[in-house]
Amino acid sequence: MRAWQVNGQGEPKDILKQVEIDLEPAGPGELNIRVTASALALPDVLLCRGVYPLTPPLPFVPGLEFVGTVTDAGPGTSTAIGTKVMGVAAFTMGHGAFADACKTYEMMVFPVPAGMDDADAAAFTIAYHTAYIGLVRRGKLQQGETVLVHGGAGGTGFAAIQLAKALGARVIATAGGEGKAALCRELGAEIAIDHTAGDFVQVVNEATGGRGADIVFDPVGGEMFEKSADCIAQEGRLLPIGFACGRWGVISPQTLTLKNISIVGALAGGFPREYMLEMHRHLTELYTKRAIRMVIDSRVGFDDIRNSLQDLADRKVRGRVVAVH
Repeated sequence: MRAWQVNGQGEPKDILKQVEIDLEPAGPGELNIRVTASALALPDVLLCRGVYPLTPPLPFVPGLEFVGTVTDAGPGTSTAIGTKVMGVAAFTMGHGAFADACKTYEMMVFPVPAGMDDADAAAFTIAYHTAYIGLVRRGKLQQGETVLVHGGAGGTGFAAIQLAKALGARVIATAGGEGKAALCRELGAEIAIDHTAGDFVQVVNEATGGRGADIVFDPVGGEMFEKSADCIAQEGRLLPIGFACGRWGVISPQTLTLKNISIVGALAGGFPREYMLEMHRHLTELYTKRAIRMVIDSRVGFDDIRNSLQDLADRKVRGRVVAVH
């Protein structure tokens, strides 16, 4: 089968090579999937660079997210062969979704709702599950609270804007460039700030009457995360979702204590299967009601994955890029 393989460390355009490989039969708890579409994401770039915490040994096939059909089900699984599913590939095993077929664990797949096309399904799971776990499960979002979303035009940021708005929050977003800020406003942000042109801290504080945001949802990290402590409300929750800037933000215990704020970890994994399925059902209901929608920057072919992933690495993308296999 065709696969894009990483054999070193560097930029996607330099180290992704298309090869022919075989996929072993599904083992206990595993499913083999015939991939019909896969979504490109920043973690795939970090996997190529060798800096993602869950990078497998070389060589490996990247690609976190997919939609496809089950072709082989290992011992201990209950999903029927032929079932269409969406979810996260077993990329930590080196069998990611940038291939004609991938491996996954049954606990990492979810039903595809009627009416959801393959591009939306491929890109849905991590973005919306992360937004839900961050805002609802870990952030304890309450109706009427103010949420500040950094990287609002990015892969998880756009999902957080829409979900917070759908759940009755006031949303302020930051993005790099006026075009991306405009997209944030389209998606429901009351205020969208081009952080390359001004100080988001001042804008947030003015917009909240000096109180600050109740929740900061931050996939960017670094200085954005650190400066957020200057525009967060008493008892506010800082959610470190990722480090798109290249490093995690660091805030001292003294700052947390003096402002009575919390840093709350949020990873969409490790929760009971029943909870994850119920969360997915709730999210797909919101999708069906058009309360949330996928933001697809482009649909590309399988042969375009390398160059398209480089575009994502170079910050030329708004929303998601999906490869149709």
